[in-house]
Amino acid sequence: MSMDATLTDPKYYDVVEATWPAAGKRRLGPVTLRDGQGGGSRVSAASVEGPASEAEIEAAEQAMRAMGQDCLFMVRDGQDELDAQLAARGYLVKDPVNLWLCPIEQLTDQEIPRVTTFALWSPLEIQREIWIAGGIGPERQTIMDRAAGPKAALLARNDDKPAGAGFVAVHDGVAMVHALEILPHQRRRGMGVWMMRQAALWAAENGACELAVLCTKKNAGANGLYAALGMTKSGQYHYRHLPSGS
Repeated sequence: MSMDATLTDPKYYDVVEATWPAAGKRRLGPVTLRDGQGGGSRVSAASVEGPASEAEIEAAEQAMRAMGQDCLFMVRDGQDELDAQLAARGYLVKDPVNLWLCPIEQLTDQEIPRVTTFALWSPLEIQREIWIAGGIGPERQTIMDRAAGPKAALLARNDDKPAGAGFVAVHDGVAMVHALEILPHQRRRGMGVWMMRQAALWAAENGACELAVLCTKKNAGANGLYAALGMTKSGQYHYRHLPSGS
C-alpha cells in the first residue's frame, strides 16, 4: 500500500494508546498483542516493532485466536515490509486512517455561543444514548472509563435539544478527540465545529498545546470538517485483517 512521504511521528501512536487504551497488552517477540474486549480495531489490533519472522507472525495469530479475537494487525506508515508480508499471508486492508493535528490556539479564537457545548466527566445518560445511536456501544464506552489522565465527555446542544457527543483526553501535551458523534437530524448545522472548539478550550485548560483526531479515510464528511478547521493531515495508518476461515 502506498505511503505518504512524511511518516507519522511515533509519539502520536503513544497518544492514541493512552487516550483510547486496550484492556490489556503483552509482548510476544516483536509483536504487541492487545486485549480489546469487543472495543473495536484500535484496541484489538496487534502491532509490530521491527522485523517479524513468519513463525513470529504465526505465533501472534495463534495468540489472538486464543484470546477470541480476529487476526488483526495495525500497519503504521513506513512499515512496507510488514504490509507486504501480511498481504502475502492473505490479509486484507481495513479502515485506512488519517491523523489530523493543529495547535490548540487555532481553535480557541472564537467564543462558543452560550449553552451550545459542554465538557464534563462523567458522561450523562443522553451522551451515552447518542454514542449508542452512532454505534459506540458499552464496550467502547468502557474504553473511555479506562483512560487515565485528564478527560472529558463533550455534549452539544442545538435549539435546546441534544445534538452530539464526543470524548477527549490528554497525554503528553496532546488532546485527542475520539467518538465524535452528531445525531443525524442535527448534522450540517455546525455542531461538529463547535464541539471541536469546545474540545480545544477544555484542552487548553488541561495543559495541552495540540489537538488531534483520527478519522477513517472513507469518512468524507469528517475529513472535510477537520480540513475546514485548518487542521493538518499529519499521518496515517491502516489495519490488515485475515478473513474468517483463512
